[in-house]
Amino acid sequence: MTPEERVPVLIAGSGSAGLCAAVWLARFNIPYKILERRNGPLEIGQADGVQTRTVEIFDSFGIAEEMLREAYHVLEIAFWSAPDAEKGIKRAKYEADKETEISHQPHVILNQARLNELMTGLLGSNPPIEYRCEVKNVVVDQNADSSDLESYPVRVDAVRDGVQKTYRAKYVLGCDGAHSIVRKSLGFKMVGDSSDAVWGVMDIYPRTNFPDIRKKAVINSAVGNILLIPREGDSMVRFYTELPAGTKVSDVSLEKLHDHARKVFHPYEMEFAETFWWSAYSIGQRRADFFHRDHRVFLTGDACHTHSPKAGQGMNVSLQDGHNIGWKLGMVLQGLARPDILETYVLERERTATELIDFDRKFTKLFNTKYRQEHGITAGMFAEQFTKAGRYTAGQAVQYDASAITDIGEHDKELVAKVTVGMRFPTAQVVRSCDAKAMQLVKGLPANGQWYIVVFSGDLSQPEAMSRLDEISSTLSQTVQRLTPTGVDPDGVIDRILVTAGDRKKVELDAIPDFFTPVTGKWKMKNLGKIYADDESYNSGHGHAYEAYGVDASKGAIVVVRPDHYVAKVCRLEDVESLGSFFEGFLVPARS
Repeated sequence: MTPEERVPVLIAGSGSAGLCAAVWLARFNIPYKILERRNGPLEIGQADGVQTRTVEIFDSFGIAEEMLREAYHVLEIAFWSAPDAEKGIKRAKYEADKETEISHQPHVILNQARLNELMTGLLGSNPPIEYRCEVKNVVVDQNADSSDLESYPVRVDAVRDGVQKTYRAKYVLGCDGAHSIVRKSLGFKMVGDSSDAVWGVMDIYPRTNFPDIRKKAVINSAVGNILLIPREGDSMVRFYTELPAGTKVSDVSLEKLHDHARKVFHPYEMEFAETFWWSAYSIGQRRADFFHRDHRVFLTGDACHTHSPKAGQGMNVSLQDGHNIGWKLGMVLQGLARPDILETYVLERERTATELIDFDRKFTKLFNTKYRQEHGITAGMFAEQFTKAGRYTAGQAVQYDASAITDIGEHDKELVAKVTVGMRFPTAQVVRSCDAKAMQLVKGLPANGQWYIVVFSGDLSQPEAMSRLDEISSTLSQTVQRLTPTGVDPDGVIDRILVTAGDRKKVELDAIPDFFTPVTGKWKMKNLGKIYADDESYNSGHGHAYEAYGVDASKGAIVVVRPDHYVAKVCRLEDVESLGSFFEGFLVPARS
Protein backbone atom coordinates (compact mmCIF):
# COMPACT_ATOMS: atom_id res chain seq x y z
CA MET A 1 0.00 0.00 0.00
CA THR A 2 1.34 3.44 -0.95
CA PRO A 3 2.03 5.52 2.20
CA GLU A 4 0.10 8.79 2.38
CA GLU A 5 1.72 12.16 2.90
CA ARG A 6 -0.38 14.82 4.60
CA VAL A 7 -0.13 18.50 3.76
CA PRO A 8 -2.63 21.32 4.50
CA VAL A 9 -2.50 22.74 0.97
CA LEU A 10 -1.45 20.89 -2.16
CA ILE A 11 -0.84 22.96 -5.29
CA ALA A 12 -0.84 21.23 -8.67
CA GLY A 13 1.39 23.28 -10.95
CA SER A 14 4.16 25.82 -10.38
CA GLY A 15 2.95 28.44 -12.84
CA SER A 16 1.99 32.00 -12.02
CA ALA A 17 -1.22 31.12 -10.16
CA GLY A 18 0.33 28.38 -8.04
CA LEU A 19 3.39 30.40 -7.10
CA CYS A 20 1.38 33.51 -6.21
CA ALA A 21 -0.87 31.46 -3.93
CA ALA A 22 2.25 29.90 -2.39
CA VAL A 23 3.67 33.36 -1.61
CA TRP A 24 0.60 34.08 0.51
CA LEU A 25 0.74 30.69 2.25
CA ALA A 26 4.40 31.26 3.07
CA ARG A 27 3.53 34.64 4.58
CA PHE A 28 0.88 33.02 6.75
CA ASN A 29 3.31 30.20 7.71
CA ILE A 30 0.95 27.56 6.29
CA PRO A 31 2.68 24.31 5.18
CA TYR A 32 2.06 23.52 1.51
CA LYS A 33 3.53 21.50 -1.33
CA ILE A 34 3.68 22.17 -5.07
CA LEU A 35 3.64 19.23 -7.50
CA GLU A 36 5.16 20.10 -10.88
CA ARG A 37 5.43 17.68 -13.80
CA ARG A 38 8.34 19.57 -15.42
CA ASN A 39 11.93 18.65 -14.59
CA GLY A 40 12.64 22.02 -12.98
CA PRO A 41 11.65 25.69 -12.95
CA LEU A 42 10.19 27.21 -16.10
CA GLU A 43 13.03 28.21 -18.44
CA ILE A 44 11.19 29.81 -21.36
CA GLY A 45 7.78 31.32 -20.66
CA GLN A 46 5.36 32.00 -23.49
CA ALA A 47 3.75 34.93 -21.62
CA ASP A 48 5.54 38.23 -21.25
CA GLY A 49 3.13 41.15 -20.84
CA VAL A 50 2.90 42.39 -17.24
CA GLN A 51 -0.18 44.51 -16.49
CA THR A 52 0.03 47.52 -14.21
CA ARG A 53 -2.13 45.60 -11.72
CA THR A 54 0.38 42.74 -11.66
CA VAL A 55 3.22 45.23 -11.14
CA GLU A 56 1.25 46.62 -8.18
CA ILE A 57 0.97 43.10 -6.74
CA PHE A 58 4.70 42.52 -7.09
CA ASP A 59 5.31 45.88 -5.44
CA SER A 60 3.07 44.92 -2.51
CA PHE A 61 5.17 41.74 -2.13
CA GLY A 62 8.37 43.80 -2.23
CA ILE A 63 9.77 42.39 -5.50
CA ALA A 64 8.80 45.04 -8.08
CA GLU A 65 12.09 46.93 -8.06
CA GLU A 66 14.10 44.11 -9.63
CA MET A 67 11.36 43.40 -12.16
CA LEU A 68 11.11 47.05 -13.23
CA ARG A 69 14.87 47.30 -13.59
CA GLU A 70 15.04 44.34 -15.98
CA ALA A 71 11.82 44.79 -17.95
CA TYR A 72 11.00 46.63 -21.16
CA HIS A 73 8.68 49.55 -20.29
CA VAL A 74 5.78 50.03 -22.69
CA LEU A 75 5.21 53.77 -22.95
CA GLU A 76 3.85 54.34 -26.44
CA ILE A 77 1.86 52.48 -29.11
CA ALA A 78 2.39 53.04 -32.82
CA PHE A 79 -0.60 52.35 -35.06
CA TRP A 80 0.17 51.46 -38.69
CA SER A 81 -2.23 50.90 -41.56
CA ALA A 82 -2.16 50.49 -45.36
CA PRO A 83 -4.41 53.06 -47.01
CA ASP A 84 -2.73 52.14 -50.32
CA ALA A 85 -2.12 48.38 -50.57
CA GLU A 86 0.56 48.72 -53.24
CA LYS A 87 2.58 51.26 -51.30
CA GLY A 88 2.32 49.21 -48.12
CA ILE A 89 2.03 50.25 -44.49
CA LYS A 90 2.19 53.80 -43.20
CA ARG A 91 2.17 55.06 -39.63
CA ALA A 92 -1.25 56.45 -38.67
CA LYS A 93 -0.48 57.83 -35.22
CA TYR A 94 1.14 57.38 -31.82
CA GLU A 95 -0.78 56.99 -28.55
CA ALA A 96 0.29 56.75 -24.92
CA ASP A 97 0.18 53.10 -23.80
CA LYS A 98 -1.87 53.93 -20.70
CA GLU A 99 -3.63 56.84 -19.07
CA THR A 100 -1.61 58.23 -16.16
CA GLU A 101 -4.56 57.92 -13.81
CA ILE A 102 -4.92 54.17 -14.37
CA SER A 103 -1.94 53.34 -12.15
CA HIS A 104 1.25 54.82 -10.77
CA GLN A 105 3.00 51.68 -12.02
CA PRO A 106 4.04 51.07 -15.65
CA HIS A 107 3.04 48.39 -18.14
CA VAL A 108 6.13 46.27 -18.73
CA ILE A 109 7.37 43.24 -20.65
CA LEU A 110 9.34 40.52 -18.87
CA ASN A 111 9.56 36.80 -19.49
CA GLN A 112 7.25 34.66 -17.37
CA ALA A 113 10.14 32.46 -16.31
CA ARG A 114 11.79 35.47 -14.66
CA LEU A 115 8.55 36.49 -12.96
CA ASN A 116 8.19 32.97 -11.58
CA GLU A 117 11.78 33.11 -10.36
CA LEU A 118 11.08 36.33 -8.46
CA MET A 119 8.05 34.78 -6.73
CA THR A 120 9.93 31.57 -5.98
CA GLY A 121 12.54 33.71 -4.25
CA LEU A 122 9.91 34.60 -1.64
CA LEU A 123 9.33 30.94 -0.72
CA GLY A 124 12.52 30.44 1.27
CA SER A 125 15.88 28.82 0.55
CA ASN A 126 14.33 25.39 -0.12
CA PRO A 127 10.86 25.86 -1.67
CA PRO A 128 8.60 22.79 -1.23
CA ILE A 129 8.29 22.07 -4.95
CA GLU A 130 8.43 18.47 -6.15
CA TYR A 131 9.54 18.48 -9.78
CA ARG A 132 8.97 15.50 -12.10
CA CYS A 133 5.78 14.80 -10.13
CA GLU A 134 2.63 14.41 -12.19
CA VAL A 135 -0.86 14.45 -10.72
CA LYS A 136 -2.95 11.50 -11.92
CA ASN A 137 -6.19 11.76 -9.97
CA VAL A 138 -8.00 13.94 -7.40
CA VAL A 139 -10.87 12.72 -5.23
CA VAL A 140 -12.84 14.62 -2.56
CA ASP A 141 -14.51 12.81 0.32
CA GLN A 142 -18.18 13.74 -0.21
CA ASN A 143 -18.98 13.15 3.46
CA ALA A 144 -16.43 15.65 4.75
CA ASP A 145 -17.60 18.69 6.70
CA SER A 146 -16.48 21.80 4.83
CA SER A 147 -15.96 23.63 8.13
CA ASP A 148 -13.79 20.90 9.68
CA LEU A 149 -10.25 22.23 9.47
CA GLU A 150 -8.76 19.15 11.12
CA SER A 151 -9.76 16.77 8.32
CA TYR A 152 -7.83 15.99 5.13
CA PRO A 153 -10.70 15.15 2.78
CA VAL A 154 -8.87 15.47 -0.56
CA ARG A 155 -6.86 12.57 -1.93
CA VAL A 156 -4.33 13.23 -4.68
CA ASP A 157 -2.63 10.38 -6.55
CA ALA A 158 0.59 11.26 -8.34
CA VAL A 159 3.63 9.66 -9.94
CA ARG A 160 7.19 10.85 -9.46
CA ASP A 161 10.04 9.19 -11.37
CA GLY A 162 7.82 6.17 -11.92
CA VAL A 163 6.94 5.82 -8.21
CA GLN A 164 3.31 6.08 -7.09
CA LYS A 165 2.65 8.73 -4.42
CA THR A 166 -0.52 9.53 -2.50
CA TYR A 167 -1.23 12.82 -0.73
CA ARG A 168 -3.97 13.86 1.65
CA ALA A 169 -4.76 17.56 1.79
CA LYS A 170 -7.17 19.92 3.47
CA TYR A 171 -7.30 21.99 0.28
CA VAL A 172 -6.06 21.53 -3.29
CA LEU A 173 -5.43 24.19 -5.91
CA GLY A 174 -5.61 23.13 -9.54
CA CYS A 175 -3.05 25.39 -11.19
CA ASP A 176 -2.03 22.82 -13.79
CA GLY A 177 -2.90 24.58 -17.03
CA ALA A 178 -5.29 24.23 -19.93
CA HIS A 179 -5.06 20.42 -19.94
CA SER A 180 -5.61 20.28 -16.16
CA ILE A 181 -5.69 16.78 -14.68
CA VAL A 182 -7.31 18.24 -11.56
CA ARG A 183 -10.20 19.58 -13.63
CA LYS A 184 -10.60 16.35 -15.57
CA SER A 185 -10.50 14.28 -12.34
CA LEU A 186 -13.42 16.29 -10.99
CA GLY A 187 -15.40 15.77 -14.20
CA PHE A 188 -15.53 19.46 -15.03
CA LYS A 189 -15.60 20.58 -18.67
CA MET A 190 -14.35 23.59 -20.59
CA VAL A 191 -17.27 25.35 -22.24
CA GLY A 192 -16.85 27.74 -25.18
CA ASP A 193 -15.73 27.86 -28.76
CA SER A 194 -12.82 28.35 -31.10
CA SER A 195 -12.61 30.38 -34.28
CA ASP A 196 -11.13 29.57 -37.66
CA ALA A 197 -8.54 32.33 -37.26
CA VAL A 198 -4.97 31.07 -36.95
CA TRP A 199 -2.14 33.16 -35.59
CA GLY A 200 1.59 32.60 -35.40
CA VAL A 201 3.83 33.92 -32.64
CA MET A 202 7.60 34.20 -32.68
CA ASP A 203 10.37 35.78 -30.65
CA ILE A 204 12.91 37.06 -33.12
CA TYR A 205 16.08 39.12 -33.50
CA PRO A 206 15.18 41.34 -36.48
CA ARG A 207 17.34 43.11 -39.03
CA THR A 208 15.05 45.85 -40.30
CA ASN A 209 14.63 49.50 -41.25
CA PHE A 210 11.14 49.59 -39.74
CA PRO A 211 11.33 52.72 -37.53
CA ASP A 212 9.13 51.52 -34.64
CA ILE A 213 10.79 48.18 -34.02
CA ARG A 214 11.44 49.12 -30.36
CA LYS A 215 7.89 50.30 -29.71
CA LYS A 216 4.70 48.39 -29.19
CA ALA A 217 3.04 48.55 -32.58
CA VAL A 218 -0.25 47.43 -34.10
CA ILE A 219 0.13 46.89 -37.85
CA ASN A 220 -2.93 46.50 -40.10
CA SER A 221 -1.76 45.75 -43.61
CA ALA A 222 -3.62 44.62 -46.70
CA VAL A 223 -2.34 41.06 -46.26
CA GLY A 224 -2.79 40.67 -42.50
CA ASN A 225 -2.07 42.03 -39.06
CA ILE A 226 0.88 41.94 -36.69
CA LEU A 227 1.04 42.93 -33.05
CA LEU A 228 4.66 43.84 -32.30
CA ILE A 229 5.91 43.64 -28.71
CA PRO A 230 9.52 44.61 -27.91
CA ARG A 231 11.10 42.29 -25.36
CA GLU A 232 13.43 43.00 -22.48
CA GLY A 233 17.11 43.28 -23.33
CA ASP A 234 16.96 45.81 -26.22
CA SER A 235 17.20 43.23 -29.03
CA MET A 236 14.44 40.62 -29.07
CA VAL A 237 10.99 41.38 -30.46
CA ARG A 238 7.78 39.32 -30.41
CA PHE A 239 5.43 39.17 -33.40
CA TYR A 240 1.83 37.99 -33.11
CA THR A 241 0.93 37.38 -36.75
CA GLU A 242 -2.53 36.89 -38.25
CA LEU A 243 -2.25 34.20 -40.93
CA PRO A 244 -4.34 34.09 -44.14
CA ALA A 245 -7.88 32.71 -43.99
CA GLY A 246 -7.99 28.94 -44.42
CA THR A 247 -4.62 28.35 -42.76
CA LYS A 248 -4.43 25.24 -40.58
CA VAL A 249 -2.23 25.14 -37.50
CA SER A 250 -0.65 21.90 -38.69
CA ASP A 251 0.45 23.57 -41.94
CA VAL A 252 2.28 26.48 -40.28
CA SER A 253 6.07 26.49 -40.50
CA LEU A 254 8.69 28.98 -39.40
CA GLU A 255 9.51 29.73 -43.04
CA LYS A 256 5.86 30.60 -43.71
CA LEU A 257 5.76 32.88 -40.67
CA HIS A 258 8.87 34.69 -41.87
CA ASP A 259 7.53 35.10 -45.40
CA HIS A 260 4.17 36.38 -44.24
CA ALA A 261 5.76 38.88 -41.84
CA ARG A 262 7.88 40.29 -44.67
CA LYS A 263 4.71 40.89 -46.71
CA VAL A 264 2.97 42.64 -43.80
CA PHE A 265 5.92 45.00 -43.28
CA HIS A 266 6.14 46.06 -46.95
CA PRO A 267 7.70 48.49 -47.97
CA TYR A 268 10.12 48.02 -45.06
CA GLU A 269 12.81 45.36 -45.04
CA MET A 270 12.40 42.58 -42.47
CA GLU A 271 15.01 39.87 -42.06
CA PHE A 272 15.45 37.46 -39.19
CA ALA A 273 18.93 37.11 -37.68
CA GLU A 274 17.59 34.44 -35.36
CA THR A 275 14.26 33.04 -34.19
CA PHE A 276 14.44 32.21 -30.51
CA TRP A 277 10.99 30.55 -30.27
CA TRP A 278 7.84 30.21 -32.34
CA SER A 279 4.42 28.59 -32.31
CA ALA A 280 1.02 28.69 -34.02
CA TYR A 281 -2.47 28.46 -32.56
CA SER A 282 -6.15 28.91 -33.30
CA ILE A 283 -8.04 31.38 -31.16
CA GLY A 284 -10.50 29.95 -28.63
CA GLN A 285 -12.34 31.22 -25.58
CA ARG A 286 -13.38 28.66 -22.99
CA ARG A 287 -14.33 28.61 -19.32
CA ALA A 288 -14.73 25.72 -16.87
CA ASP A 289 -18.33 24.95 -16.01
CA PHE A 290 -17.37 24.79 -12.31
CA PHE A 291 -14.50 26.38 -10.37
CA HIS A 292 -14.55 24.26 -7.21
CA ARG A 293 -15.55 20.97 -5.65
CA ASP A 294 -17.07 21.34 -2.17
CA HIS A 295 -14.88 24.41 -1.60
CA ARG A 296 -12.00 22.01 -0.98
CA VAL A 297 -10.56 21.94 -4.51
CA PHE A 298 -10.29 25.17 -6.49
CA LEU A 299 -9.33 25.71 -10.12
CA THR A 300 -7.18 28.67 -11.14
CA GLY A 301 -5.65 30.14 -14.28
CA ASP A 302 -5.72 28.21 -17.53
CA ALA A 303 -7.27 25.26 -15.71
CA CYS A 304 -10.53 27.23 -15.68
CA HIS A 305 -10.26 29.87 -18.42
CA THR A 306 -8.44 30.05 -21.76
CA HIS A 307 -8.38 32.83 -24.35
CA SER A 308 -6.17 34.54 -26.93
CA PRO A 309 -2.87 36.20 -25.95
CA LYS A 310 -3.69 39.48 -27.76
CA ALA A 311 -4.60 41.54 -24.71
CA GLY A 312 -1.85 40.11 -22.51
CA GLN A 313 -4.33 38.73 -19.99
CA GLY A 314 -3.45 35.05 -19.55
CA MET A 315 -0.50 35.11 -17.16
CA ASN A 316 -1.82 38.18 -15.37
CA VAL A 317 -5.33 36.90 -14.69
CA SER A 318 -3.94 33.50 -13.68
CA LEU A 319 -1.55 35.12 -11.22
CA GLN A 320 -4.41 37.19 -9.84
CA ASP A 321 -6.49 34.01 -9.34
CA GLY A 322 -3.71 32.71 -7.09
CA HIS A 323 -3.46 36.11 -5.44
CA ASN A 324 -7.16 35.96 -4.59
CA ILE A 325 -7.32 32.44 -3.13
CA GLY A 326 -3.94 32.47 -1.38
CA TRP A 327 -4.62 35.01 1.37
CA LYS A 328 -8.06 33.54 2.03
CA LEU A 329 -6.62 30.05 2.58
CA GLY A 330 -3.96 31.60 4.81
CA MET A 331 -6.50 33.32 7.05
CA VAL A 332 -8.71 30.23 7.26
CA LEU A 333 -5.89 27.82 8.10
CA GLN A 334 -4.46 30.22 10.67
CA GLY A 335 -7.84 30.18 12.38
CA LEU A 336 -8.36 33.89 11.74
CA ALA A 337 -11.29 33.61 9.31
CA ARG A 338 -14.18 31.22 8.90
CA PRO A 339 -14.00 28.72 6.01
CA ASP A 340 -16.98 30.22 4.21
CA ILE A 341 -14.71 33.12 3.19
CA LEU A 342 -13.40 30.70 0.54
CA GLU A 343 -16.76 30.84 -1.24
CA THR A 344 -15.88 34.39 -2.27
CA TYR A 345 -13.07 33.06 -4.48
CA VAL A 346 -15.65 31.43 -6.71
CA LEU A 347 -17.96 34.46 -6.61
CA GLU A 348 -15.17 36.85 -7.54
CA ARG A 349 -12.95 34.98 -9.96
CA GLU A 350 -15.73 33.15 -11.83
CA ARG A 351 -17.21 36.51 -12.80
CA THR A 352 -13.75 37.83 -13.67
CA ALA A 353 -13.16 34.85 -15.98
CA THR A 354 -16.55 35.31 -17.67
CA GLU A 355 -15.89 39.00 -18.27
CA LEU A 356 -12.39 38.19 -19.54
CA ILE A 357 -13.70 35.77 -22.14
CA ASP A 358 -16.43 38.19 -23.27
CA PHE A 359 -13.83 40.95 -23.60
CA ASP A 360 -11.35 38.70 -25.39
CA ARG A 361 -13.99 37.57 -27.87
CA LYS A 362 -14.70 41.19 -28.84
CA PHE A 363 -11.06 42.29 -28.68
CA THR A 364 -9.76 39.54 -30.96
CA LYS A 365 -12.37 40.41 -33.58
CA LEU A 366 -10.69 43.79 -33.91
CA PHE A 367 -7.57 42.01 -35.15
CA ASN A 368 -9.47 39.99 -37.74
CA THR A 369 -9.14 41.57 -41.18
CA LYS A 370 -12.31 39.95 -42.52
CA TYR A 371 -14.35 41.13 -39.49
CA ARG A 372 -13.12 44.72 -39.86
CA GLN A 373 -13.94 44.75 -43.57
CA GLU A 374 -17.44 43.33 -43.02
CA HIS A 375 -18.22 45.85 -40.25
CA GLY A 376 -16.59 48.90 -41.79
CA ILE A 377 -14.02 49.31 -39.04
CA THR A 378 -11.38 51.75 -40.28
CA ALA A 379 -7.79 51.97 -39.06
CA GLY A 380 -8.73 55.04 -37.04
CA MET A 381 -11.68 53.28 -35.41
CA PHE A 382 -9.45 50.30 -34.61
CA ALA A 383 -6.89 52.54 -32.88
CA GLU A 384 -9.64 54.31 -30.91
CA GLN A 385 -11.18 51.04 -29.65
CA PHE A 386 -7.76 49.60 -28.85
CA THR A 387 -6.92 52.64 -26.72
CA LYS A 388 -10.31 52.62 -24.97
CA ALA A 389 -9.66 49.04 -23.84
CA GLY A 390 -6.62 50.24 -21.90
CA ARG A 391 -8.18 50.18 -18.43
CA TYR A 392 -9.31 46.61 -18.89
CA THR A 393 -6.04 45.39 -20.40
CA ALA A 394 -4.18 47.07 -17.52
CA GLY A 395 -6.09 44.83 -15.09
CA GLN A 396 -7.75 47.80 -13.41
CA ALA A 397 -11.37 47.16 -14.43
CA VAL A 398 -11.99 44.20 -12.09
CA GLN A 399 -14.90 44.85 -9.72
CA TYR A 400 -16.09 42.27 -7.22
CA ASP A 401 -19.72 41.81 -6.22
CA ALA A 402 -21.11 42.28 -2.72
CA SER A 403 -20.28 39.49 -0.28
CA ALA A 404 -19.29 38.95 3.35
CA ILE A 405 -15.96 40.63 2.60
CA THR A 406 -17.21 43.30 0.18
CA ASP A 407 -19.81 45.58 1.75
CA ILE A 408 -21.22 47.81 -0.99
CA GLY A 409 -23.28 50.72 0.36
CA GLU A 410 -25.77 52.98 -1.36
CA HIS A 411 -23.97 56.18 -0.32
CA ASP A 412 -20.34 55.09 -0.73
CA LYS A 413 -19.55 57.63 -3.44
CA GLU A 414 -20.82 60.48 -1.27
CA LEU A 415 -18.05 59.66 1.22
CA VAL A 416 -15.13 58.69 -1.03
CA ALA A 417 -16.05 59.81 -4.53
CA LYS A 418 -13.07 58.31 -6.37
CA VAL A 419 -12.88 54.97 -4.58
CA THR A 420 -15.14 52.06 -5.57
CA VAL A 421 -15.95 49.26 -3.14
CA GLY A 422 -15.06 45.98 -4.82
CA MET A 423 -12.27 47.48 -6.91
CA ARG A 424 -8.57 47.83 -6.16
CA PHE A 425 -7.61 50.60 -3.71
CA PRO A 426 -6.04 53.44 -5.72
CA THR A 427 -3.03 55.36 -4.50
CA ALA A 428 -1.85 58.95 -4.15
CA GLN A 429 1.27 60.65 -2.88
CA VAL A 430 1.33 61.45 0.84
CA VAL A 431 4.03 62.47 3.32
CA ARG A 432 4.93 60.06 6.10
CA SER A 433 4.75 62.15 9.25
CA CYS A 434 7.53 60.48 11.23
CA ASP A 435 10.29 61.17 8.69
CA ALA A 436 8.80 63.59 6.11
CA LYS A 437 9.21 61.04 3.31
CA ALA A 438 7.00 61.57 0.25
CA MET A 439 5.62 58.22 -0.89
CA GLN A 440 2.67 56.47 -2.46
CA LEU A 441 0.10 55.58 0.21
CA VAL A 442 -0.09 51.94 -0.93
CA LYS A 443 3.57 51.54 0.05
CA GLY A 444 2.31 51.80 3.61
CA LEU A 445 0.01 48.83 3.02
CA PRO A 446 2.42 45.93 2.36
CA ALA A 447 0.87 42.55 1.50
CA ASN A 448 1.70 40.72 4.71
CA GLY A 449 -1.78 39.31 5.31
CA GLN A 450 -3.37 42.11 7.33
CA TRP A 451 -6.57 43.97 6.68
CA TYR A 452 -6.20 47.76 6.69
CA ILE A 453 -8.46 50.40 8.19
CA VAL A 454 -7.54 53.63 6.42
CA VAL A 455 -8.84 56.64 8.36
CA PHE A 456 -9.08 60.01 6.61
CA SER A 457 -9.35 62.21 9.69
CA GLY A 458 -9.27 65.69 8.19
CA ASP A 459 -7.11 68.50 9.58
CA LEU A 460 -6.10 67.51 13.13
CA SER A 461 -4.93 71.06 13.91
CA GLN A 462 -8.66 71.77 14.17
CA PRO A 463 -9.89 70.85 17.69
CA GLU A 464 -13.15 69.31 16.46
CA ALA A 465 -11.27 66.97 14.09
CA MET A 466 -8.90 65.82 16.85
CA SER A 467 -11.81 65.31 19.24
CA ARG A 468 -13.62 63.23 16.63
CA LEU A 469 -10.52 61.08 16.09
CA ASP A 470 -10.16 60.50 19.84
CA GLU A 471 -13.75 59.26 20.00
CA ILE A 472 -13.52 56.79 17.12
CA SER A 473 -10.08 55.49 18.16
CA SER A 474 -11.49 53.92 21.30
CA THR A 475 -14.09 51.98 19.29
CA LEU A 476 -11.53 50.97 16.67
CA SER A 477 -9.17 49.71 19.36
CA GLN A 478 -11.86 47.55 20.97
CA THR A 479 -12.89 46.09 17.59
CA VAL A 480 -9.35 45.18 16.62
CA GLN A 481 -8.53 43.70 20.04
CA ARG A 482 -11.55 41.37 19.86
CA LEU A 483 -10.22 39.93 16.62
CA THR A 484 -6.51 39.71 17.46
CA PRO A 485 -5.27 36.45 19.04
CA THR A 486 -3.15 36.58 22.20
CA GLY A 487 0.52 36.88 21.38
CA VAL A 488 -0.07 38.50 18.00
CA ASP A 489 1.03 42.11 17.47
CA PRO A 490 -1.90 44.57 17.66
CA ASP A 491 -1.54 45.22 13.92
CA GLY A 492 -1.13 41.55 12.99
CA VAL A 493 -4.71 40.90 11.83
CA ILE A 494 -6.16 44.37 11.27
CA ASP A 495 -3.70 47.18 10.67
CA ARG A 496 -4.44 50.87 10.73
CA ILE A 497 -3.40 53.82 8.55
CA LEU A 498 -4.12 57.47 9.37
CA VAL A 499 -4.18 60.10 6.62
CA THR A 500 -4.45 63.67 7.90
CA ALA A 501 -5.13 66.86 5.96
CA GLY A 502 -3.38 70.21 6.28
CA ASP A 503 0.02 71.24 7.65
CA ARG A 504 1.52 68.20 9.39
CA LYS A 505 3.94 70.41 11.37
CA LYS A 506 1.03 71.83 13.34
CA VAL A 507 0.24 68.42 14.87
CA GLU A 508 2.59 66.60 17.27
CA LEU A 509 2.67 62.83 16.82
CA ASP A 510 2.22 62.25 20.56
CA ALA A 511 -1.10 64.11 20.36
CA ILE A 512 -2.50 61.45 18.02
CA PRO A 513 -4.37 58.54 19.69
CA ASP A 514 -2.17 55.55 20.62
CA PHE A 515 -4.25 53.29 18.38
CA PHE A 516 -2.32 54.69 15.39
CA THR A 517 1.11 54.14 16.96
CA PRO A 518 0.88 50.54 18.24
CA VAL A 519 3.74 48.83 20.07
CA THR A 520 4.95 46.08 17.72
CA GLY A 521 7.84 43.91 16.60
CA LYS A 522 10.75 42.13 18.21
CA TRP A 523 11.77 45.13 20.29
CA LYS A 524 8.23 46.20 21.22
CA MET A 525 8.73 49.72 19.96
CA LYS A 526 6.06 52.26 19.18
CA ASN A 527 5.43 52.10 15.42
CA LEU A 528 5.29 55.63 14.03
CA GLY A 529 5.08 54.62 10.37
CA LYS A 530 1.31 54.43 10.10
CA ILE A 531 0.57 58.17 10.09
CA TYR A 532 0.60 60.13 6.82
CA ALA A 533 -0.27 63.67 5.83
CA ASP A 534 -1.78 65.06 2.66
CA ASP A 535 0.72 67.89 2.65
CA GLU A 536 3.47 69.57 0.64
CA SER A 537 6.67 67.53 0.53
CA TYR A 538 10.18 68.92 0.38
CA ASN A 539 11.14 67.57 -3.04
CA SER A 540 8.09 65.95 -4.66
CA GLY A 541 5.39 68.57 -4.50
CA HIS A 542 1.89 68.05 -3.09
CA GLY A 543 0.03 64.81 -3.72
CA HIS A 544 -3.46 66.24 -3.06
CA ALA A 545 -4.51 62.84 -1.74
CA TYR A 546 -7.88 63.93 -0.36
CA GLU A 547 -8.76 65.27 -3.81
CA ALA A 548 -7.42 62.11 -5.47
CA TYR A 549 -9.60 59.90 -3.27
CA GLY A 550 -12.59 62.25 -3.35
CA VAL A 551 -12.74 62.78 0.43
CA ASP A 552 -14.16 65.95 2.00
CA ALA A 553 -11.54 66.93 4.62
CA SER A 554 -14.20 68.55 6.80
CA LYS A 555 -16.10 65.25 7.07
CA GLY A 556 -13.41 62.60 6.70
CA ALA A 557 -14.08 58.95 5.91
CA ILE A 558 -12.95 55.38 6.62
CA VAL A 559 -11.89 52.92 3.91
CA VAL A 560 -11.38 49.22 4.71
CA VAL A 561 -8.83 47.55 2.44
CA ARG A 562 -8.49 43.78 2.06
CA PRO A 563 -5.12 41.98 2.21
CA ASP A 564 -5.17 41.86 -1.62
CA HIS A 565 -5.70 45.64 -1.78
CA TYR A 566 -9.31 45.53 -2.93
CA VAL A 567 -11.69 47.90 -1.17
CA ALA A 568 -14.00 46.05 1.22
CA LYS A 569 -16.05 48.85 2.76
CA VAL A 570 -16.29 52.61 3.27
CA CYS A 571 -18.15 54.43 6.02
CA ARG A 572 -18.45 57.77 7.79
CA LEU A 573 -16.21 58.41 10.78
CA GLU A 574 -19.34 58.52 12.88
CA ASP A 575 -20.31 55.00 11.73
CA VAL A 576 -17.15 53.40 13.07
CA GLU A 577 -19.15 50.85 15.08
CA SER A 578 -20.33 49.28 11.81
CA LEU A 579 -16.79 47.99 11.31
CA GLY A 580 -17.20 45.61 14.22
CA SER A 581 -20.20 43.82 12.70
CA PHE A 582 -18.51 43.82 9.28
CA PHE A 583 -15.32 42.12 10.49
CA GLU A 584 -17.16 39.72 12.76
CA GLY A 585 -19.13 38.55 9.73
CA PHE A 586 -16.11 36.52 8.57
CA LEU A 587 -13.24 36.82 11.10
CA VAL A 588 -13.04 34.57 14.15
CA PRO A 589 -13.30 36.54 17.41
CA ALA A 590 -10.22 35.95 19.55
CA ARG A 591 -11.30 37.77 22.68
CA SER A 592 -14.65 38.24 24.33
